[in-house]
Order: sequence, then C-alpha cells, then structure tokens
Amino acid sequence: MEYLLIIISAIFVNNIVLAQFLGICPFLGVSNKLSTASGMSLAVCFVITLATVVTFLINKYLLVPFGLTFLQTIAFILVIAALVQMVEIVLKKVSPSLYQALGIFLPLITTNCAVLGVAINVVTKEFTFGGEAHMLGLGEATVYAFATSLGYGLAMVLFAGIREHLAMNEVPKAFKGLPIALISVGIMALAFLGFSGIV
Repeated sequence: MEYLLIIISAIFVNNIVLAQFLGICPFLGVSNKLSTASGMSLAVCFVITLATVVTFLINKYLLVPFGLTFLQTIAFILVIAALVQMVEIVLKKVSPSLYQALGIFLPLITTNCAVLGVAINVVTKEFTFGGEAHMLGLGEATVYAFATSLGYGLAMVLFAGIREHLAMNEVPKAFKGLPIALISVGIMALAFLGFSGIV
C-alpha cells in the first residue's frame, strides 16, 4: 500500500512540474511536438531513476558515514552530468533520429532541476505514511524517482498534445506562442490539483 501511495502522490498530487515547478525550461522548450516530448520524457525518466538510485547510494555509503553531506549538491550534479553523457552516447548509437530531434535539449537534462530536485528530495525530505514520517529506503526511493519521472513525462506529453492542438487553432494575436502555453500549463496545474484529495 505504501508503494501505491508513493506512486499516486508522485505522479498526480505532487507532480514535479505542475506542483513543485521543477524542470520548467525543458518542459516548455521540448513540448512543441508530441514525438520530441515523448522522447525527452523517456530520457528524463531513465536519468531521474538512475541518478536517484546512484545518488542515494553515494549519500548513504559515502557522504553520510564520512561526514561529507555538505558535498551533496556537488556530488549529485557530477553524477547527473555523467549519466546524461551516458544517455547521449547510447541515444547516438541506438536512435540517431531521436538524438537529432532532441538536439540542444539533451544536454539540458544535465541542468534540469527536476533531476537534481528528486535526488535531493529522496535523501533530505521526510515522507509521511500512515501518520508517521520517515526517510525513504532504497526501494521506496527508486519507486518515488520512477513515479516522479512518469509524472514529468505524463505532464510533458499531455502538454505537447495541447500545444499541437493549439497550433492548429485560431488564437488571439496577444496570446500566440508562449502566453497561451503558460495559460495552458496553469490550467493543467489546476486540473492536477484536483487529485490532492486522493492522498
């Protein structure tokens, strides 16, 4: 039951983009086309999950035992940068078309604050289940990271669909482009706020 609560909470209630406002830059930048948004979502999903597992282990077995928790942010950023380089190399070999489509946005995963935010949340934030607060274990942290990245991907794909639909419709001149996109994100955030009564 605990894992189900983590999944529902991370995807719908505390969506990393729509509720915590992390990862907005790539969210707005890559969401023009559904194909690019889905490719970016998969890459971010992989990086967030893997980065969270690696940073959790580094924090638990290296930083905390040696009293080096003040290096958390720097260590996490280095791990994320290395993982993004690995994803870039793999995408270049496996799917050159997706690699070309993502273009400049692939290196943006390195600076995507959603990736760093999830890694830091897992090791610093206390989560409440059944009335008592506790830190996440490795299994719970992995599930939380994966569910959070799914929530990010869901929001990005839904938003890309909305933007494609808006591009085919007549929008008032003052609202064309980014203004209507930001209004759409605001309405999406309100829609996702409706899930807050679930958990």
